[in-house]
Amino acid sequence: METNKRIPVTVVTGFLGAGKTTLVNHILRAEHGRRIAVVENEFGEVGIDEDLVAKSVSSDEQILQLDNGCLCCSVRGDLIKTLEKLIRRKNRFDHIVIECTGLANPGPVCQTFYLDDDIKESCRLDSVLAVVDCFHCTRHLDRHAISGEVNECVQQIAFSDKLLLNKTDMVEEDELDTLLKRLKRINAIAEIIPCQHSAVPMDKIFDLDAFSVQRVLQQMPDFLPQEESLAGEDHASCGHNHSDCGHDHDHVAGLEHGKHHHLEAVSSVGIMAEGSLSVKLFNKWLGTMLKERGEDLYRSKGVLCIHGSDEKFIFQGVHMKVTMSRSSELGLEPWQPGEKRTNKLVFIGRNLERKSLEEGFLGCLA
Repeated sequence: METNKRIPVTVVTGFLGAGKTTLVNHILRAEHGRRIAVVENEFGEVGIDEDLVAKSVSSDEQILQLDNGCLCCSVRGDLIKTLEKLIRRKNRFDHIVIECTGLANPGPVCQTFYLDDDIKESCRLDSVLAVVDCFHCTRHLDRHAISGEVNECVQQIAFSDKLLLNKTDMVEEDELDTLLKRLKRINAIAEIIPCQHSAVPMDKIFDLDAFSVQRVLQQMPDFLPQEESLAGEDHASCGHNHSDCGHDHDHVAGLEHGKHHHLEAVSSVGIMAEGSLSVKLFNKWLGTMLKERGEDLYRSKGVLCIHGSDEKFIFQGVHMKVTMSRSSELGLEPWQPGEKRTNKLVFIGRNLERKSLEEGFLGCLA
């Protein structure tokens, strides 16, 4: 199939809480005239992101969820099946957006578009966009993992074509300058786009034709089988100096295969409970937990029912920083008449104590 006939695909990556779902909502609500399909992938026992984007979708768009997945370790069979389902639709989509879990290396996701013949024939990888959380990024980059582990945050930055530097309003100018220099050491080629609330112009997202197999092969020589690598692009005539790929290899060494992820120490605890919450009890419990465990708590999020209100309350947290928004503020629907009011939360972090989290939350019910 001709390149311009294939469906362009954007892969959205970024560490937990960077603003990926906010970016997806921004794309869905923008006036660009495109029919968008979104593939959501979450690391967690309870899916939250689908609740946060589904109401933004028009009849010409679709959200597909890959439950409890980790796209960081292999080319996912369910991702291929999902893409094939979209391709078979008579009323084809103009663009596909894949939102990776915050603990994923985007490499295996991108491999899907080169190693599966049917997908390669019908889709083209347009770009990989990394959403970077200015407020927490340095902490994640500084994490000194056990010898032999990889740093997913570094992988995501190094692999991307564009870096959306989000939450710029939450850091001082000198902090931002220091972070920019560090990002450029990891990925000197990617365009860096400062933003707030993941709001960037659509011309920075669509029709970029930015993904380069050649660049990726410099970081991951076994990204493609040897025959695919040789056939994919003409190395001799590409016009690039392969001795200088624009990356600090000391920082992206975690991209090498054979390294271990730190995910063995990371787990998720999902909680679903019917009923209404006492704001006073919930705030007290949450404040105490964040004070004691905030450093190990990478991500927390949920959809909550607060006693005395028909609004859904959207809870978002990264380490010790937490926000709570009403559904009306985010363009989402409130609790509907007859709808079961089920609180849904997920916590992702190191050494989480399930029993303590469950008992603490249930103690907040009014």
